This record gives sequence, structure tokens and C-alpha cells, in this order.
Amino acid sequence: MYYVNVEQINRRLAFIPQLIQACEDLDSEFEKGNTKIVTYFAQERVLHLAIETVTDVGSLLIDGFMMRDASSYEDIVEILGGERVFSDEIMTTLLELVKLRKPLVQEYDSYTREGKHPLLSELPRILPVFKESVDVFIRKELI
Repeated sequence: MYYVNVEQINRRLAFIPQLIQACEDLDSEFEKGNTKIVTYFAQERVLHLAIETVTDVGSLLIDGFMMRDASSYEDIVEILGGERVFSDEIMTTLLELVKLRKPLVQEYDSYTREGKHPLLSELPRILPVFKESVDVFIRKELI
């Protein structure tokens, strides 16, 4: 085990409630029929921040506990799933999430903006489970 920056992990995890609130607020906007470009841009930013939060935490866990190198964003999620940090269900959803990074960050000029992305409604359920799973994993490993 290497040095584990629990403080930095906790700071990232503490951001999750804000992401959840943003998802819920945007979900409400889409339910009202709001299809303004700013709503789509906000949705993309929330999805991007969720990706960065999950992968930042994942990288810190891998660096501190697993002493392996992840070769991609998907690899980060797969390593954590393989180490049973979270369930297969959470892993499947998080893999779907991180696969959005390239379209959101590199292909933003051609990204299709049609309605609410399905993950926007899924993240408020998944992110708290991710947070709790990480907390449990850290407590178990630091004993």
C-alpha cells in the first residue's frame, strides 16, 4: 500500500451532493420542456463533472491501494469493479458514464443535443452508492 490521500478523496466525494442537486434541477428543467442550449450545455457539464469525480476518486484509490496503472478511464472503473469496491450494477453504469468523456470533451462540436441524457436521471441514485462503497472500502483497507 502506498500513501492514500484520504483528504483529497473525501473532498471529491463531498462534491457528489452538488452533482446530485444539479442532476435533479436539470431533470426538472427537461420535464418542463426546457430545450434551451444553455440547458444542454449544463447537462454536458454535469455529466463531465460526474465523470471527473468518479475517475479522480478511482485514480486515487488505485494509486493508494492497488498499486496498478490504469490505462484509460474505463480501466479505472473496471479495476475498481474487479477489486469489488462497488457492485457490477454500479460498474456498468459508471462505465457508461466514463465512455461519455471523449464525446463531451473532444467531440463537443458534433455532440448530439437531443433531450435529456438517460444518465442524468440515473446519477442521483448511483452516485450516493458509489460514495458509500468507496467509504466502506477505505475503512476496510485502512484497518
